[in-house]
Amino acid sequence: MTVSSCIFSNSTMELNDGNLQTLTEFMRKTLDPDPSVRRPAEKFLESVEGNQNYPILLLTLLEKSQDNVIRVCAAVTFKNYIKRNWRIIEDEPNKISDPDRTTIKANIVNLMLSSPEQIQKQLSDAISIIGREDFPLKWPDLLTEMVTRFQSGDFHIINGVLRTAHSLFKRYRHEFKSNELWLEIKLVLDTFANPLTELFKATIELCQTHATDINALKILFSSLTLISKLFYSLNFQDLPEFFEDNMETWMSNFHNLLTLDNKLLQTDDEEEAGLLELLKSQICDNAALYAQKYDEEFQPYLPRFVTAIWNLLVSTGQEVKYDLLVSNAIQFLASVCERPHYKHLFEDQNTLTSICEKVIVPNMEFRSADEEAFEDNSEEYIRRDLEGSDIDTRRRAACDLVRGLCKFFEGPVTAIFSGYVNSMLGEYAKNPRMNWKHKDAAIYLVTSLASKAQTAKHGITQANELVNLTEFFVNHILTDLKSPNVNEFPVLKSDAIKYVMIFRSQLPKEQLLQAVPLLVAHLQAESTVEHTYAAHALERLFTMRGPNNSTLITPVEMAPFTEQLLNNLFKALALPGSSENEYIMKAIMRSFSLLQEAIVPYIPTLIGQLTHKLLLVSKNPSKPHFNHYLFESLCLSIRITCKANPATVGSFEEALFPVFTEILQNDVQEFVPYVFQVMSLLLEIHTSSIPNSYMALFPHLLQPVLWERTGNIPPLVRLLQAYLEKGAATIASSAADKIPGLLGVFQKLIASKANDHQGFYLMNSIIEHMPTESIVQYRKQIFILLFQRLQSSKTTKFIKSFMVFINLYGVKYGAIALQEIFDSIQPKMFGMVLEKIVIPEVQKVSGPVEKKICAVGITKILTECPAMMDTEYTKLWTPLLQALIGLFELPEDDSIPDDEHFIDIEDTPGYQTAFSQLAFAGKKEHDPIGEAVNNPKLLLAQSLHKLSTACPGRVPSMLSTSLNAEALQYLQGYLQAASVQLV
Repeated sequence: MTVSSCIFSNSTMELNDGNLQTLTEFMRKTLDPDPSVRRPAEKFLESVEGNQNYPILLLTLLEKSQDNVIRVCAAVTFKNYIKRNWRIIEDEPNKISDPDRTTIKANIVNLMLSSPEQIQKQLSDAISIIGREDFPLKWPDLLTEMVTRFQSGDFHIINGVLRTAHSLFKRYRHEFKSNELWLEIKLVLDTFANPLTELFKATIELCQTHATDINALKILFSSLTLISKLFYSLNFQDLPEFFEDNMETWMSNFHNLLTLDNKLLQTDDEEEAGLLELLKSQICDNAALYAQKYDEEFQPYLPRFVTAIWNLLVSTGQEVKYDLLVSNAIQFLASVCERPHYKHLFEDQNTLTSICEKVIVPNMEFRSADEEAFEDNSEEYIRRDLEGSDIDTRRRAACDLVRGLCKFFEGPVTAIFSGYVNSMLGEYAKNPRMNWKHKDAAIYLVTSLASKAQTAKHGITQANELVNLTEFFVNHILTDLKSPNVNEFPVLKSDAIKYVMIFRSQLPKEQLLQAVPLLVAHLQAESTVEHTYAAHALERLFTMRGPNNSTLITPVEMAPFTEQLLNNLFKALALPGSSENEYIMKAIMRSFSLLQEAIVPYIPTLIGQLTHKLLLVSKNPSKPHFNHYLFESLCLSIRITCKANPATVGSFEEALFPVFTEILQNDVQEFVPYVFQVMSLLLEIHTSSIPNSYMALFPHLLQPVLWERTGNIPPLVRLLQAYLEKGAATIASSAADKIPGLLGVFQKLIASKANDHQGFYLMNSIIEHMPTESIVQYRKQIFILLFQRLQSSKTTKFIKSFMVFINLYGVKYGAIALQEIFDSIQPKMFGMVLEKIVIPEVQKVSGPVEKKICAVGITKILTECPAMMDTEYTKLWTPLLQALIGLFELPEDDSIPDDEHFIDIEDTPGYQTAFSQLAFAGKKEHDPIGEAVNNPKLLLAQSLHKLSTACPGRVPSMLSTSLNAEALQYLQGYLQAASVQLV
């Protein structure tokens, strides 16, 4: 390591062989499976990535290295580097030097086009990340540079351009409409639409010329697929004039390609879609887009597309390789059949019967490929079946077509299908062991037809009349759930569990309660899908709301099954394939949350299991949801147990601190923010002084490197606030040398528009809790820093926080101290702050505690600060009182200047782990004034009364001359309520 450190010690890395060699060695180590070799190498690369020329060295490696593995590794590293660092974030240092940015943009397109495909893909992604930020304004020649390559005739180059254009333009499919977007798309169309159309025509001609040359066809068809994808992106937002004028060229060629069948392009592989299938799938998508969005313009072409796609569906086999094509083709029919003016195409009873028989039912069958996925690739199966992932399945498309047809033809479609359901169930009854797939298809038909409206939160909320859901549950679902062998017919068991989950809002409560112990038993099933569904169903049932907004299923009703439930959930984590199963972990979290104190007796055993699991996953965190629910479950265990008995906090610390220490020492980035939140929760529970174990960690929390990661900031600030709340005296006496470090953190946060509010949270805790003498020497410097920030960039958020801070300062140290510290920085500064900030802006303060702090602070300024009564500040007295009455009585001013509207607090750059708030580590709203003042209006009345008795006559005369009538009326009300008067 020493050699490399000297080479890279300065902030520019020379472009020489020595550095390339060193970089190669470290790249190789990052591929090592042994974490003790891999981690230091990754850390080293991270430590040098801020140096100038680093990205240029990576590009040199991926172009010139003799070792192909290193070239690919350099390409991936480069892409991730761009993803993390290219975006320039306000308030944060530019992580890539300007010369490097210029060099990258000047060379990357050429490099991408001349690289082998594996590297080309990575560089193409990098170009689209850069383009997302810099195109078109900072990279105006990108498109022209790409379009000119269409002339090269070399399809390796052309496909590189098309792939890059695709990754650059595909965001048009999901961007919100805006002027900038329109202008960018217009620019792209002006430069790109015509060359793309010419390329499309030329490529189709080449396909005819080379119709017998398989290698040429493969390249040409991959070009056609990319061209079709670009067509989709460029037409998504609106129908461009150019494409409307050239619709004949595009649509007639699309139609020909749909009906084309070239024997050479047919593949033997049953799994992987071939080029022909991929192209036709995209064309179905394009046709569906036009049918949905531009139906008037597309009308002349629609009938021939319906015919072509119908023929395609009827003639395509059941193999997996056709799945995408079939589901896109069905989706096309689904989007057409629900448009009113295509209704006539489907009205005939024979057409409907034919669609149901030839398209819907065959594509709902459970195929051997589905069975394989169910057994061997359960994660993918669950993602498709439960989460409705983007991978379109035939079954999902068939469901969508059923729903589309029901829009106009619900009666006839329901009649056709109830016949199917009955005959399928009849087949199953004849021979359950052989014919179980018939029952699976019947249940699938019921769930797809019955679910008219579905939400993630409530399951099905509207149902069709195909079957009586409750009767169907009793006759066909309960029997499967009750069968004593949970491992028999796992697919049907999973269907039954899914039925309960989907129709949970339709089924009566007693049936759900009947299902609960059965679902608990299924947590022990060997099939991953089955025990995952059982966990998911329980978790969903536990979130259902009853009549009075409490949970539908109560802890008392769960009492007979509590032990079994917790046992089986934790045992399920030990089943093969489920050691990091997020559904099980979420069910554990939800069970804890539902059962509350009923879990206390089990916690001593369970906390050990949770801690052990945490130790294992922290070695290599790969499942973010699982990890999140694991930390939530830890928080719930702590909260529930310590609520019953706060003294148990120590036993949690004993269990958790060794693992936390390891996570912090190994800098497991994903877990560090979570650890800080759990530690805050633990520390906030302590009632007396701060334990030594926490004090030992305190200096480490102030290390600048921790504060560089955006995701650490909110939890770290909260943890430091807990330290200040519980141990300010200890810090002042035994860690006084760390106070400058604490203020250094404040200084860093206050400089950032995104995190300044966090800086104020920290400073408010320092003011509230630290002994006065320990911070007296720093007070002036704190105010100077705040004024510097006010001068450089004054945002609404900053001003609101600033006002709360100065008023808290006044409440804590008195109004005189506040006035003196301002005026010691610059004469008359106090008056300027009141006049320019407090009086005009106090209406913007939001939140009950914040408003209370400001009200008490301003009351003190009005009534306990002599300078307000007999200096030039006196002219501000009435306007300030008027502003305070406004704070009490007027609606909050939540207007934000236009230029600030888009400052996003949580806008974290690229790849960094953003902050994930743990719901069950939540912190109670803290009121620094507390019971001392319950009603600030009464405090104002009493304080004014006291002031007026000290200088009789002054207050009424100031009020009568310049306070407006409405405010005066409110004030009279406060005085009456407080039973006092002014003299």
